[in-house]
Amino acid sequence: MPTDILYLLRQRVYIIFSLGCVNREILSKDRIMTNTNDKNLHQIRAGRVTLSSNVILAPLAGITDYPFRKIASGYGPGLTVTEMISARALCHGNMKTTRMATPGIDEHMVSVQLFGANPQHMKDAAIICQNLGAPMIDINMGCPQKKIIKSGAGAALMKTPELAAAIVEAIASGVNVPVTVKIRLGWDSRSINAPEFAHLMEDAGASMITVHARTKTQMFGGNTDWKAIRSVKESVKIPVVANGDILSVQDAEQCLMESGADGVMIGRGALGRPWFLRQVADYLSGNQELFQPDLRHVSKTIDQHLELIDRYYSEPASTWMFRKHLAWYTKGMKHSAMFRDTLFRVAGIENLKALKKDFFETFQD
Repeated sequence: MPTDILYLLRQRVYIIFSLGCVNREILSKDRIMTNTNDKNLHQIRAGRVTLSSNVILAPLAGITDYPFRKIASGYGPGLTVTEMISARALCHGNMKTTRMATPGIDEHMVSVQLFGANPQHMKDAAIICQNLGAPMIDINMGCPQKKIIKSGAGAALMKTPELAAAIVEAIASGVNVPVTVKIRLGWDSRSINAPEFAHLMEDAGASMITVHARTKTQMFGGNTDWKAIRSVKESVKIPVVANGDILSVQDAEQCLMESGADGVMIGRGALGRPWFLRQVADYLSGNQELFQPDLRHVSKTIDQHLELIDRYYSEPASTWMFRKHLAWYTKGMKHSAMFRDTLFRVAGIENLKALKKDFFETFQD
């Protein structure tokens, strides 16, 4: 690692930079006492597949790639989900897309999420995914991004329920694995149609529904409405999973209570702390103590994650992914803002590894 960069880091943080002063909510060495309700953690039956836990890792664009899913799987989620994948690109044989849709040989319970608005393309893409080894197929009907909406996919499908049902029916008729759907409450506050929409998806062949507790127009801001998911649960017989703003173990319990859902799907809450999935499972199972990683565990997890990124990507993608995840892992640590400032000015895998190593070995108590 260039000595000028290392010197800069040490000068900015100097001796006061202490990894022992970590955000207690994330890395406290103290154990957190939990509730004693053992009924909130359970299996989920989606079609012919049984998920071992009702705590699920959400699909996140640019994040839930194989390296991140591999790390997250070590903390016991019942299911992980890929980044959303273009059905059209997959059907056209795009190599990058095909790689994204291919589960790792050591992944046993991962769902491949597809987006698109053409039933035939979606069916063909789902067949490709099944042939690549996907044990489940998820359909994105909740993405609010403009580019996706313009193509008629994502949350736009909630305005065209007949087309959405046709897509589910086409996929379900073409594969032998469970087909699930991820939706929102509706397009906006004046068009909440999630209950009716979910019922249509069930009739078309969906085996499970996940509901993000916001409307399309809310994007990822504003308040989530977990209570609104209860009417979805009451409208179908298949499992319903609640998603949106589950950032603490208490959030997970409250979400289940308010929504009546069968499980929770966690996205942003797991960034930089994949062990949060285990903590939620611990809490919902009524364990008296939550798993709390110490600095050694955190450092080892980062090393494993970065090694997976290094092997999975080539430059410059690996450097970009390295920086992003390392910034999340160190969020909440004392002087982390200064560390991130240095982090985003360092290029090259080996330099980033050296920076991380120095962070943990030189400046901890």
